[in-house]
Amino acid sequence: MMRVLYFARVRQIVGRGEDQIEIPDSVATVGDLADFLAKGDAGCAAAFADRRTLKAAVDKSHASFETSIKGAREVAFFPPVTGG
Repeated sequence: MMRVLYFARVRQIVGRGEDQIEIPDSVATVGDLADFLAKGDAGCAAAFADRRTLKAAVDKSHASFETSIKGAREVAFFPPVTGG
């Protein structure tokens, strides 16, 4: 099982803060996971429709959509953050 976390706007669109998901072996990267989640329900489909508006972390370290998730326990998705 993998814990998938959604933060800020992503959480609002998905409609929940997290999922516990059994990930198929064919899902190898953060991008594959985003594609897999987008097929799950309308909220995820909307949240993952434009990856330019998303950032990710694998086991609490920033990651690209090409990063492997093999062996990961947690993946988080969140919008780009700016401060001021």
